[in-house]
Amino acid sequence: MRQQTLLLTTLREAPADAEVISHQLMLRAGLIRQLAAGIYTYLPLGRRVLHKVERIVREEMDRAGGQEILMPALQPAELWKASGRYSVYGPELIRLHDRHNREFALGPTHEEVITTLVRNEINSYRKLPTILYQIQTKFRDERRPRSGLLRGREFLMKDAYSFDTDWAGLDQSYQRMFDAYQRIFTRCALNYRAVEADAGAIGGEAGTHEFMAITEIGEDTVAVCTCCTYAANLEKAEAGTDPALTPSQSDVTIANAEKVHISQLDQLNPLSQLGSANHIPSQQSHQSQRLKMEFYLADGNAIAVIVRSDHEVNEIKVKRATGTEQLEIANHEAIEQIIGTPLHFVDPLGLTIPVLIDQSIVHVTNGMLRANEQGSFFQNIWPERDLPHAQTGDFRNVVAGDRCPRCESGQLQFFRGIEVGHVFKLGAKYSEQLGATYLDAAGAEQALIMGCYGIGVSRILAAIVEQNHDAHGIIWPKSIAPFHVHVVPISVKDEQQMKLAEQLYHRLQEKHIEVLLDDRDERPGVKFKDSDLIGIPIRVVIGKHAAQHEVELVMRATNERVLLHVDDAVESIFQQLR
Repeated sequence: MRQQTLLLTTLREAPADAEVISHQLMLRAGLIRQLAAGIYTYLPLGRRVLHKVERIVREEMDRAGGQEILMPALQPAELWKASGRYSVYGPELIRLHDRHNREFALGPTHEEVITTLVRNEINSYRKLPTILYQIQTKFRDERRPRSGLLRGREFLMKDAYSFDTDWAGLDQSYQRMFDAYQRIFTRCALNYRAVEADAGAIGGEAGTHEFMAITEIGEDTVAVCTCCTYAANLEKAEAGTDPALTPSQSDVTIANAEKVHISQLDQLNPLSQLGSANHIPSQQSHQSQRLKMEFYLADGNAIAVIVRSDHEVNEIKVKRATGTEQLEIANHEAIEQIIGTPLHFVDPLGLTIPVLIDQSIVHVTNGMLRANEQGSFFQNIWPERDLPHAQTGDFRNVVAGDRCPRCESGQLQFFRGIEVGHVFKLGAKYSEQLGATYLDAAGAEQALIMGCYGIGVSRILAAIVEQNHDAHGIIWPKSIAPFHVHVVPISVKDEQQMKLAEQLYHRLQEKHIEVLLDDRDERPGVKFKDSDLIGIPIRVVIGKHAAQHEVELVMRATNERVLLHVDDAVESIFQQLR
């Protein structure tokens, strides 16, 4: 490709609303342009990179036994209502009506559509297992589309779906997809971790992993063990038992719970600051003893969750434990209306609403819990005794330094990550709801067992740029770079330089090496800045040594430079890219 005719306009400065580095660099390097919030046009360089990621995804999906299809983006709303997700997905589902007032949705995902397709196409165990996939544009009405391609309202996604006769078959399909994802992200040169995760709005049975590209600007927090391979999203992460916080009853004095008044009235919010260290006597100030209680509305019903005061409630875990679709923090008025008593007169140990207790405080026998009465707290709380009807479970976010739940010898440390892939074991969730069955060998009708597997194809581009850049611009890995080699003659008016540049350009093309020739009449500084910005792996500079048929090779990733005869340069480039 000749740069003079390439649709490529670089920017010296990024737009003010571009916050993260990938967004800034992809705009400046002329890969994308914003049409509206969260909606982007891919310019030639960006489309070339996107196409290469798609090719890697297709090759590995085909290698894993997948068959490519293409499903409609416009989906009948009744499918979403039949699956039960129409209301669950919320305002992110873009809804519309046609001229006949029939309701449709722009697909954010395709579980309903693929289940309907397979229901009509496969009716015998003889056609199973099967894996179908597509690479297609998805739509989600994000509340705050931001960070360029990392969170858009329109994006490119690969979604695959497996169909098996039983769970053993699903386990095999899941592992094939898991392995394929590892190959895809490795070939894309991503620094990633596969982590245990929550299924979220997709739903499904036990078994789901997210693939996280590790980067400081990631929206997700990943907990990783320092000793073993355990890794989990913060929504899913668990903590091992700390022996130091589980004393035997012989080691402690178990006194009765009692309310104690504090001389200085507490003005803190009783809903969110229960157990404040500033208002508990110093001799009882160990953080494992201080408790706090949060009130929530779970599908409109009031519940209370008690955790240590230095821990945070994990609302995802609470929703999963209670089978709740909508969970929100309750305000004073809502709680008082449900309980029927002003909040300041409620005895937290005598609550009649459901109470959830985090397992980390089960063994606390001298806990301290703020009373919902100004200027007082309860001491000597023993949850097992004082809250006998409470539900015990894992209801908190892990914290750095917690014991690993797998090996119990390592500690959890945190990283930030960008989710680039997610694999789920759906089981019969959608097949039962939408009537997708098959006949087994005995002629009996059985529900199909499903898995689904998504990759954010366009998001991969942003994640790679986040991980591969310097102060001058992007550093593309060779596998997905828009071009392999950037040939840059210093002066297009120098006949010897241009003659050698043209020869090199054609020789590399004959070897099926993708080359961009900068044939613009620009100053050398402009050319070099643009070359660094767009990040092509190898730059060939043709300058004052052109008469001796010598060129300078510059490695974008390392800035390593070497002067070579053009024949040696061609061979060196070929060997590096082979």
